[in-house]
Amino acid sequence: MTQEDHALARELAGEAGRRLLELRALGGEPDVLRKAGDRLSHEFLVAELARRRPGDVVLSEEGADHPARLTAERVWIVDPLDGTREFGEAGRTDWAVHVALWERSAADGAGDLTAGAVALPGQGYVLATLGPHLITGAPGPVAADAGSGDEASGQVRIVVSRTRAPQFVQDISDLIGAKLVPSGSAGAKVAAVVCGEVDAYIHGGGFYEWDTAAPAAVAWAAGLHASRIDGSPLVYNQADLLMPDILVCRPALAGSLLQAIREVTNAS
Repeated sequence: MTQEDHALARELAGEAGRRLLELRALGGEPDVLRKAGDRLSHEFLVAELARRRPGDVVLSEEGADHPARLTAERVWIVDPLDGTREFGEAGRTDWAVHVALWERSAADGAGDLTAGAVALPGQGYVLATLGPHLITGAPGPVAADAGSGDEASGQVRIVVSRTRAPQFVQDISDLIGAKLVPSGSAGAKVAAVVCGEVDAYIHGGGFYEWDTAAPAAVAWAAGLHASRIDGSPLVYNQADLLMPDILVCRPALAGSLLQAIREVTNAS
């Protein structure tokens, strides 16, 4: 990983987002628009990565999985259009473009995310890693403990899916008296935590690696806690691409939220 990789992730996510905005401005039937957006962004990202990082492998939600990635040294994990449903709804801004880089470690052969970017084109910014604990592109100050609960009530604010929020998150909210904030794409939800608009994002079920790779990279760069909901690490470039769940939150909340998750899970 080099500084150029961080810059490339940011550049490509931002440019893909710009192209998606242009496509969206043309209007059209929502389902046709969604499919066109997925295809447009995927083709752009794959072509640019092939041109600028020809030795790397690309894993995209919209492309075929290539077995070469399992032995590759560098794999770009991209979601060309995260929040396709929201992209097709006029006026919604909670959709994103994800670009992340996974690299194998020379020391132990394992790997980790080393760069990433989440573009929020409808909101006019890109969150991107620039090395350990650095991030740029936020609309306001970014800090691991920037959030402090809802100003009026002091409640912890948990962002959840607007269409498929897991019941266990509602149960957690009931247990700790949290405030649930609905939103669209995973990228938009993690961005809300990074920017201090909410305190945590909890989700279980239905994810794949491309859904969370870039958001996790950005969250870690901002100094946030990001893990599975049982506290185990998020691991990428696996043979099984299913990524069942995720917790992203301010570090000070991680212990209490993991405990609440355990209590709710054990009670069910």
